Amino acid sequence: MSLTEIAEVVGGRLADVLDPEARVTQPAVFDSREAQPGSLFVALKGERVDGHAYAESAHNKGAVVALVTHPVGVPAIVVENVLDAFGKLAHDLLTGPIAGARVVAITGSAGKTSTKDLVGQVLPGTVVATPQSFNNEIGLPLTVTLADTGTDHLVLEMGARHIGDIRELTRIAPPDISVVTNVGTAHIGEFGGRDNIAEAKGEIVEALSPNGLAVLNADDDYAQPMAERSGGRVVTYGLGENATIRATDITTDAQGRPSYTLTTPEGTARVQLQFVGGVQVHNSLAAAAVGREAGLDTTEIAARLSRALPRSKWRMETETRADNVTIVNDAYNANPNSMRHSLDALASMTRGVGQRAVAVLGRMNELGTDSRTAHEGIGRYAAGKSLDRIILVGGEEAQWMLTGVRSAGGKAEWMPDQEAALDLLHSTLRPGDVVLVKASRGVELQQLASALLQPTSVGPDA
Repeated sequence: MSLTEIAEVVGGRLADVLDPEARVTQPAVFDSREAQPGSLFVALKGERVDGHAYAESAHNKGAVVALVTHPVGVPAIVVENVLDAFGKLAHDLLTGPIAGARVVAITGSAGKTSTKDLVGQVLPGTVVATPQSFNNEIGLPLTVTLADTGTDHLVLEMGARHIGDIRELTRIAPPDISVVTNVGTAHIGEFGGRDNIAEAKGEIVEALSPNGLAVLNADDDYAQPMAERSGGRVVTYGLGENATIRATDITTDAQGRPSYTLTTPEGTARVQLQFVGGVQVHNSLAAAAVGREAGLDTTEIAARLSRALPRSKWRMETETRADNVTIVNDAYNANPNSMRHSLDALASMTRGVGQRAVAVLGRMNELGTDSRTAHEGIGRYAAGKSLDRIILVGGEEAQWMLTGVRSAGGKAEWMPDQEAALDLLHSTLRPGDVVLVKASRGVELQQLASALLQPTSVGPDA
């Protein structure tokens, strides 16, 4: 689009522009270091950094124009609110230049990113999907600018912290297919209860047109009833016979990767997932439902699911060191549901003679008044998984988990910080051990997991 066209769409005015017909030909960026010739720089003002201060840097790297609230000395489009204008631009792209792209919107308390990765690899044609977890009012329009006129499917993760958030995202990018993975307790401290979370997540199906499709988890007591709120058709997925898309005969290999028989109204086929954890069965069934809507037959869907690989960092990211110690890094985020799923996966990973399952757990954020109860509950759950070692890292939340472990008759070790936990692990891990690292962001257990992957000598058993 030309600068004149963009300014008209967003209701802005040009400033310091020499050529109003210069065209933006590359995706938008909000980090000036990622600017390239042809890109649009979005100058966002945060709590610590104001993007307007970096507009010149982005221009020097080739950005054609900056979206700003005041002139910055380089070619710019001046608007009243940068974020609102960016959303308007993304919406215009989806109703104009890239209107041919089918929009698949995905939400849920857990599993959004893995489901997005699976959907992106099942769908035929050219697919653009949300990078990382860019699932809010900043990341979603940025993802839209990654698409072009040749994009067949645009797979968008949609997150929420408040009722109304997803409604605003669907106004920017009206979905053709809406997927709800589950309704759990992520951000329950912000929402105030699961009923409110369900209210927020259901906005994604209310946005569908009569020709749209809602893909709902039949095994989730809060997701399945959203069928009544759908503006379009409904397909369900799950393990029960009432689901349209089902999984039966589920097994798990030594690496914790599930396989199952995929059953659709058109037939059956065997799936062997490359993703770790039983929860991936449901995530892959959601992807199967989307692939079916795109016209793929059951055999092809199963083949694509079996080839799909994890694409997102720190989500059951599994790597085996040279000394045969396996590190499972699931430290991107955590809530009670995802904690249980990760512990289930660890327990399912076959252990031979002398091998041990080690859980390293940190706090779960944004649980509000339920935080202590939830952490103690996870401690009790971990104690019941027959794990060989439980290491709890951090402050009072880790202490609450320790209380839960002990109340269930289990044993665990408390470490005040990741440095102490790393020292303990370095001195006690031995070949064959499988180590799960799980916590919410901000606990720095991502760094712990990364440090565990560095070459080291395996210590004796403690």
